[in-house]
Amino acid sequence: METSTQTSDALSHEYPLTQQQIDEYQANGHILLREVCPPAVIGEFAEPFREAVAARSTDLKPMEERDEYGKAFVQIMNLWREDKRFKRFVFSKRFAQVAAQLMGCSAARLYHDQALYKEPGGAHTPWHQDQTYWPLNTETTVTMWMPLVDISESMGTMYFGSGSHKDGYLGESHIQDKADEKWEALLAEKGCAIVNHGGMKAGDATFHAGLVLHGAPGNDSDRPREVITVIYFPDGTLIMEPDNDYREDDLKTWIPGGVPGEAAASELNPVLFPA
Repeated sequence: METSTQTSDALSHEYPLTQQQIDEYQANGHILLREVCPPAVIGEFAEPFREAVAARSTDLKPMEERDEYGKAFVQIMNLWREDKRFKRFVFSKRFAQVAAQLMGCSAARLYHDQALYKEPGGAHTPWHQDQTYWPLNTETTVTMWMPLVDISESMGTMYFGSGSHKDGYLGESHIQDKADEKWEALLAEKGCAIVNHGGMKAGDATFHAGLVLHGAPGNDSDRPREVITVIYFPDGTLIMEPDNDYREDDLKTWIPGGVPGEAAASELNPVLFPA
């Protein structure tokens, strides 16, 4: 196994993007990139993340007793604050450089990380726009979605409404089944292709815009879908006046001390690129 110094070096090396890849992301609002985390490195993180998620999920209700959100995945946030290994991963200059290039900005800040583990038998994730939840006054955000283990499409790789981000914020789109019909009708009306990139190797990653409609199938396998996400926004982004309870809570939790109209730049939102 590599040492922490070797790992840190690997996570700071540039991941070269072509202009074609950047254009694809801008057009579709999502892209699959292979080996964003080098194969020799990703294996170092799977077990520590797995143990951390398990330790923080001891009070889960049986699947049949959970609400729609709880059936979709187990969600643990900001693990970087609890373990220096996770901080090395989340603060990777390599990942943040990709995010900055896709957003078209010179500097990218961290919003937060989250483990999204879909258990065997876990339900589908309904259609939604991430920015329903975020008090960020920008249409330029990106989430890296990276499996820590090899996963098949049947385990719940995400699907996207290609190009749906171009219409901006579509109103509240919380993760709930009753919204699916509405968003599917909208995607059909606009002629947006629904794309699932299929199976992914550990260390591959999709990047998707905060405004692109997306969801995920249920996990039909007998293994958990182990995924870590990191959310980025451009340096200089201002905080919006929260207009729903989710954005109000996010402002307090992920941008502590932040004031609407001022830059989102709390101690929890460091610039990750340039490092």
